[in-house]
Amino acid sequence: MLLAFPDSLAQARAVGERLGREVAAVAVHRFPDGESRLRLPPRLPERVAIVRSLDDPNGKLVELLLAAETARTLGARDLVLVAPYLCYLRQDMAFVPGEAVSQQVIGRFLAGLFDAVVTVDPHLHRVHALAEAVPARRAIALSAAPAMGAFLAGRKDRPLLLAPDREAEQWVARVAAGAGLEHGVADKLRRGDRRVEVSLPDRDYAGAQVVLVDDVASTGHTLAEATRALRGAGAYRVDVLVTHALLVDDARTLLADAGVTELWSSDSIPDASNAFPLADLLADALREDDAAAGRCT
Repeated sequence: MLLAFPDSLAQARAVGERLGREVAAVAVHRFPDGESRLRLPPRLPERVAIVRSLDDPNGKLVELLLAAETARTLGARDLVLVAPYLCYLRQDMAFVPGEAVSQQVIGRFLAGLFDAVVTVDPHLHRVHALAEAVPARRAIALSAAPAMGAFLAGRKDRPLLLAPDREAEQWVARVAAGAGLEHGVADKLRRGDRRVEVSLPDRDYAGAQVVLVDDVASTGHTLAEATRALRGAGAYRVDVLVTHALLVDDARTLLADAGVTELWSSDSIPDASNAFPLADLLADALREDDAAAGRCT
């Protein structure tokens, strides 16, 4: 069975349809004081997947704790978290004494609740394997790059794909391979949370159509700075293609003002920019994890 919170129910139904699995909603009521009351189906099968992306994570993590612990009491023995966007992965070390290494804390928290964790394009830096960040029995990191490549391959234009920084090089290379397109990588110098400088690779951009490819659009400052640089170099059109559209604060306005023509994202986080679904990718992963769970028992 798939259990889904209301904000992930449409995606869970799409996955359940591909798997031929029952999908049920987690009923959530929020009290005026901020506490949540959850209700799950009164009886659950032994294997259950809970579907919820963990953007805006702090309240969601508490509700996930309530759902997972309750699912165990209702019969679930093998519990899977399907979180297309997984939170708290950036802070993988203490940069000053006394800082919480949130990746380790939240990773252990999730591993204690779930037997398996499935996510898409996790935002990892110095830690390169999801299992190091989330030490669950089965930690599954999927890539949206093939779906992104298929999306671009279906379009008539032949844009240049550009990673806005070295961290996104892996995504742009995979997407370009899937779409049969040329790609490049810019360099970024970060001056703070909202101040960056971007240097473009040396080439002629006059009249070019460029798609900036990244795993996540959060504040939008890096993508906006890359767009301004491309427009200044003569690019005719700049679009943005990302896995996760967090788009915090005024990110959407910032990107539009910088000159972004269109913003496309997966449906990992529901947004008007959603252009390609992840249901096939997630369903395939759950099929494979069914087999893995059988081998583990």
